[in-house]
Amino acid sequence: MTSSKLFLRAFCLSIPAILSGCSHYSVDPSRKVDLSEQAASGDYSKTIGQNSSLLVGLKPYLGRGTSDLRPAESLRLKSTGKLLILKDASGLVHKSHEITISWRKVPLSTPKMLRRQVIGPFASFESAERVALQLENAGISTQIAHPQEWELWAAYQATVPKAINALPWKQTLTSEVQPVLKGASGHRLVGPIKIEAPDGVQFNDGVYMGPFWLQKDAYGSWTFVEHVPLERYLLGVVPHEIGPAAPSAALAAQAVLARTWALANRHRFAVDGYHLCSDTQCQVYKDPRQASKRVRNAITNTAGKYLSWRNKPIHSVYHASNGGVMASANEAWSMSSVPYLKARLDGSKEWVNSFPLPLKKKAAIHLLKTKANGAYGRQHSRFRWTRNFDAEKLKNALISFKVANKFPGQVKVLDRGISGRVLALEILAKDKSFKTVLKLDEIRRVLPDLPSTLFVVNELKDGSWQFFGGGFGHGVGMSQSGAIDLAMRGWKTSQILQHYYPGTTYGTLQDLPKAP
Repeated sequence: MTSSKLFLRAFCLSIPAILSGCSHYSVDPSRKVDLSEQAASGDYSKTIGQNSSLLVGLKPYLGRGTSDLRPAESLRLKSTGKLLILKDASGLVHKSHEITISWRKVPLSTPKMLRRQVIGPFASFESAERVALQLENAGISTQIAHPQEWELWAAYQATVPKAINALPWKQTLTSEVQPVLKGASGHRLVGPIKIEAPDGVQFNDGVYMGPFWLQKDAYGSWTFVEHVPLERYLLGVVPHEIGPAAPSAALAAQAVLARTWALANRHRFAVDGYHLCSDTQCQVYKDPRQASKRVRNAITNTAGKYLSWRNKPIHSVYHASNGGVMASANEAWSMSSVPYLKARLDGSKEWVNSFPLPLKKKAAIHLLKTKANGAYGRQHSRFRWTRNFDAEKLKNALISFKVANKFPGQVKVLDRGISGRVLALEILAKDKSFKTVLKLDEIRRVLPDLPSTLFVVNELKDGSWQFFGGGFGHGVGMSQSGAIDLAMRGWKTSQILQHYYPGTTYGTLQDLPKAP
């Protein structure tokens, strides 16, 4: 990538650039790299450090659904002290303890034609990025978007390989949704809009300090974005991801991983002009002021610490419980294998020696499920679980079956990974007229009642199946319940991190390479 493109991306993800209208810059897909390298070229500015800031989308899709007759739900903000200060691009300045922004559908003077090819949906950003990389290697530029689910956008005239299902999409816009400052005058605002809150804003049952931006996304709606320092961001993440009562070493490990993840994923919502979201599509981020003293100490004691591989922040994924066996990255998502994310048994020496990998056969999975002693994190409530599905429930979950009004007659595991996790699950119609095959993270996207993909399927009776499984989440990287267990056994933070991410380097932000 040329240095000018690197500068453009860093510039367009800065606060001044948002005011200049850069929020809809075209994403250069050359930033997409194999996660085994995790280079994330261009995502690190020359000023990156522990005081770096993030643009976090607190509330996306604002204004969506606004019609000529009825606006979408308003955005309501209330100060916790001093006056809020609103400034828009036209020069308007408004001060108040409370600000309410409504929405209005406004005709365009000239219609706009939008055209693209849409690829997806994908169950995760990781799977979308993997296909984006494949297309980039074939000379096809794409953008990763999240209008409802993850998908890729390619140029309308691009020649996408037939093996990848790309659907043409066209839309003519004759109007757009614009924000309106609610009040006596109903003043229409010109975005993007900056909102300063000297004492913070009450929002989503919490208090956030900002400053804030209200900016257009790539879908015709708007996002309420907070500009938050990295370390303050962690205060709003760590207690909600692992729980504030976790032992100190586990809290510190979570802080390191959350910091690493944020650094490595700053490009996640680039098409919308901000870095990260605040829900489970990223890391859960809530009111930082609620962080306990123990959480604050964990973040302070690991200030600037992150995990790296080949001098780049790692793909620091984590989850609630792995059920006693870690998954490799390519058992969860459509991506290349990663050296530090391999399938391994997670427990004592006795536990590890009891279940030789790979766990490919159903009998081996059954044996794993009947044992628990020696596994790390076995105290988790979903370390072992069962879920029952009848034909009606499966039919309603599968769009193709529901549309055709067909009932499933057979559920079969086609393939397993080294850790025993299901890679492909086949559902066959009762009359055998057609079938569907769910793969990798698509399994839990379509069947969200399943806590993990580490399961066996038993037919209870005709048209009824029991899924008997273990763990909660994708199973890759650190098991939070495992980390808590290890911390209670006296393990240090660095030991926990090396256990779950072997071969990585535990360093500081000053070690990050500078952008060219």
